[in-house]
Amino acid sequence: MSVKPLTPPEYPGAVAPDRERTLVSLGLKLRLFEWGSADAPPLVLTHGFFDHSRAFDCLAPLLADHFRVVSWDARGHGDSEHAHAYTWPVDVMDQIHVLRDVGPCPVVAHSRGGGLATDAACLVPELVTHLVLLDGFGPPPEGVASEGYQRERPPLHEGFGQYLDWRRATGRMTTFRPRPTLEDLAVSRQRQNPRLSLEWMRYFAYHGATQDENGWRWKVDPLAARGFGAFDPSWVDHSLATLEMPVLALEPGEHDVWALPEPHRTTRLSRVPDLQRQVIADAGHFMAIEQPRAVADATLRLVGAAR
Repeated sequence: MSVKPLTPPEYPGAVAPDRERTLVSLGLKLRLFEWGSADAPPLVLTHGFFDHSRAFDCLAPLLADHFRVVSWDARGHGDSEHAHAYTWPVDVMDQIHVLRDVGPCPVVAHSRGGGLATDAACLVPELVTHLVLLDGFGPPPEGVASEGYQRERPPLHEGFGQYLDWRRATGRMTTFRPRPTLEDLAVSRQRQNPRLSLEWMRYFAYHGATQDENGWRWKVDPLAARGFGAFDPSWVDHSLATLEMPVLALEPGEHDVWALPEPHRTTRLSRVPDLQRQVIADAGHFMAIEQPRAVADATLRLVGAAR
């Protein structure tokens, strides 16, 4: 059985959800979290890769005065169930099932979640009234690596072969190795995201990890990182060009290794038919954490709910 410290870490401006529930998508249980009145019009938040819903604990309460804010853990992430394998079309269907459950609404999506929300918005445009992308414009043409955008993307057949070789060599690694303490886990994640404070990482890790007799380990399924066919830049390019709703692209004002660099960003966004762009000052890729008020104000202006 998992055990946690009696007092969860706190973070300035972070507010726990008012409600949580489960939604079944393609036979797998997804965990949903909600802020604000249950009778308010809905707004959906979609997190990024290896994140979870509680990454929006600073942004969601700023939107909850106007909306029933719904955030969901992607399959294999946070408190949603793990899958036997991970493919991009299935992840997109999860996003669509969340939208069908909630109803037509604005969607605010970060990083990889921006790709999910974009593809879903193309398939079910009647369910997405506005789309806000938080540096969620897809990966660069050369692909993504854990140390940033530094690794060339292999040809399709080689990538599939590498994936199968990895599966044969490792079997199915179901959990990350434990760290002795929550602090160790937070420090290791903060090294990957140096713009974010250790104080935030303690909060993020507490809600995104579990504790047992061996220590603390992330809830996210390691296999989610090695799913074959995650998302290809060419797919994102096509999807952006076919969006029917107003789109707000929120871009980092500061350098961040995880942000989509220029000129890819401008080239890709030029395909969007109804586009507004705004730079969030003093923020990198994780702008909803660094500058949640600026992100909330920009979102509310787009959807006409600004105070």
